[in-house]
Order: sequence, then C-alpha cells, then structure tokens
Amino acid sequence: MIDVIGYYVHHLGSGHVNRAAAIAARTETTVAAFSTSPPPTDWSGPWITLPDDAAVPDQSLADVTAGDTLHWAPRRHEGLRTRMGIMGNHFARGNIRLMVVDVSVEVSVFARLYGIPVVVVGQPGDRSDRPHRLAYDMAERLLAPWPECATSTWPRRWQEKTVYLGAFSRFDDRAAVQGGSGHRIAVMWGSGGLDIGVDDIRSAAKATPDWQWDVLGSSGAGADLPNLVWHGWVDDVWSRLTAADIVVTHAGQNAIAEVAAARRPAIVVPQTRPHDEQHATAAVLRGSGIGVVANAWPQPEEWPRLLDRAMTVGGAGWSRWSPGDGAQRAAALLDALAA
Repeated sequence: MIDVIGYYVHHLGSGHVNRAAAIAARTETTVAAFSTSPPPTDWSGPWITLPDDAAVPDQSLADVTAGDTLHWAPRRHEGLRTRMGIMGNHFARGNIRLMVVDVSVEVSVFARLYGIPVVVVGQPGDRSDRPHRLAYDMAERLLAPWPECATSTWPRRWQEKTVYLGAFSRFDDRAAVQGGSGHRIAVMWGSGGLDIGVDDIRSAAKATPDWQWDVLGSSGAGADLPNLVWHGWVDDVWSRLTAADIVVTHAGQNAIAEVAAARRPAIVVPQTRPHDEQHATAAVLRGSGIGVVANAWPQPEEWPRLLDRAMTVGGAGWSRWSPGDGAQRAAALLDALAA
C-alpha cells in the first residue's frame, strides 16, 4: 500500500476540481481525491466517489450546524453518514500522509481526528465564524490561491502559516496571446450560481451592437440577437478567452484565475456568496487597479463606458494576481509536508 496525499474536492462549481487537478499533476506523491464530483479526464490517481449529503427535507429539524459549531452536519443523514464512513475507512489505513481540504470544515476536523496533518485551501471573505476558525486554527498550513495583499484582514496566527501562491489554473502552462480583432467579449457564466440572468446579458448586448458577445456556460435559449451567441459548455475555454478583447466574469476564484492566466482586460461583477467571498475578491482587484470592477450588473447605458475603460486598463495587471507558478509551488509544499 503506497503512501498518498489525500485531497477533498468540493463539488460546487468547477474551480475546486480544476485547482486539484492543477496541483496533483505536479506532485511527486500520488494524490487520492475524495469528492462527490466526477473526476476530470486527466486525473491519474485514485478518485473516491462520495455520495451526496445535500438533501435535507426540513433543515429546522436537522440542526445542520450542530449548534453553530460546524457548517453542515445534519442529524441522522444517510448521505453524510455514508460519505464520512467511506473517508474514515481510508483514513484508518494509515497511508494518507497529508490531507488537503478544498473545502470543508467537517472533513478538516474529521481527518485531523485520525491524526492526519491537514492543509486547508483558504477562501476570501469573512472567515471569522466559529467553524472556519476551528478549521483554520488546526491546519498545518493554509494555501491562499491569491497574492498576499488579499488577506490583510486575517489574524496574524493565520497569516503566519499561510502560503500565498497567487491565483493558478489549468492554463498556467500556456502563453497568453494577443486578443481578437477589437470588438469581441467573452462572458464567463459559470456553474456555481449567479445573480444575473439571460435578460441581463441580452440587455447589455443590445446596448453595445458594435461588440460581439460570446457567452460560455449555461444555455440562454431565447436570447436571440445578431451580436449575442450562447455557446453553452465548451471544451476549449482557453481559445475563447484568448480570442476575446474583453472578458466579463463573476469573481469566483477559478474564473478569475483563468482570466488572469490569459491576461485579458476584464470587467468583474461579483456575485452573492456566503461570507462575501466574491465581493472581497472584487474589492482587492479594484484596490490593486486590476481590471474594472462593477459591484452589480451594470445598466445597459453603462456598458459602452465600461468597455472603453476596460480596454484602457488592459490586462497586464493580472501578472500581479497570477504569477504563473502557484500550482507548482503548492505541489512542492505538499510533497515536503507528506515526506
């Protein structure tokens, strides 16, 4: 039985899976993943599929936070019980040298109770709640997939064990190239849940007829305009990003990392998330002069000015957010801690 690094991969959105794949591809140690999500096509190590634990008919009767000490531990939940049992069986074998958690307070605590050192992937926003304090305090290291300037509000005890990697993505090995012909927009409309809808994007495209809008993500049936195309989920996101003159995106970590890798001018519209995660990221981007940040989806008449401003700001500032070696440095750290 070989020694491995365990890696818990949260299922919401695509960012956690992409981040795990980028790191695991660079470690010397085999990485065994635990996740409800399916494995990416290029995953080479073990992938242990966990049952879902999301469905709770009546949360008021389930005490899902265990008296506000955890985030999600509903009483007598078969999915929770089964997934923890699966992980516990693997933890008890003794070959998991280190557990990376991205992200779950409950899995962090569970692994540590087996005596397994835990590395927690940090998240932006206000993490001062009781469950986050527990997980961050017990972690051997905190991995921050952003530059150091983005966590200046963290307590010193967290900052002292944080490794600031900068943003990283599956595209970090690729060279950014010149954009398109001058009037093409790529919209990152991801899977993690959005505050905006089809009509919002349609109104923006209608207000900017000289710009071609290419929307990547969920389908927008019925949003028919000559300068608006809904591509759905595409395999080659990179070519869409590098062909764009401007990217309009939410402020999720994965989307921001991919835009940063492409060094594209961007308009960032943070979406509502627990702990104000995306708004915290957007605030740092604004303060750093990286991209153009709009706190809410702009009104139609605002788009021409915002697009002009994004072109003026450009995309060179992304090098301060994403130096390009974050996944490699994370892999080297995990190998050292697992030795």
